[in-house]
Amino acid sequence: QVQLVESGGGLVQAGGSLRLSCATSVSIFRLYTMGWYRQAPGKQRELVASVTSSGSTNYADFVKGRFTISRDNAKNTWYLQMSGLKPEDTAVYYCNAVDARLPRSNYWGQGTQVTVSS
Repeated sequence: QVQLVESGGGLVQAGGSLRLSCATSVSIFRLYTMGWYRQAPGKQRELVASVTSSGSTNYADFVKGRFTISRDNAKNTWYLQMSGLKPEDTAVYYCNAVDARLPRSNYWGQGTQVTVSS
């Protein structure tokens, strides 16, 4: 069973920065994709950014140029560096991983609150 443990959320003023971390209980090389989603109150969960095992990244339009996803293979951890935060970025952020092995199981972290004050 793959477990994901998040850290790094908190309260920040608009324009500030935060870095989220997601540590996996298995080798990161077992994972096909690693990513971050967020869910604001009353809204659906949405993709923020993802990175594949080959290193390809994908970003939602609303974070391009402000957020960066990266990974540290040695630490079995990936990160979301968030800069230029806006109040509309306020949400619970979840890390996500897809197992490279069939049937491509989907795993989620417990979620971490990010609150951006204006």
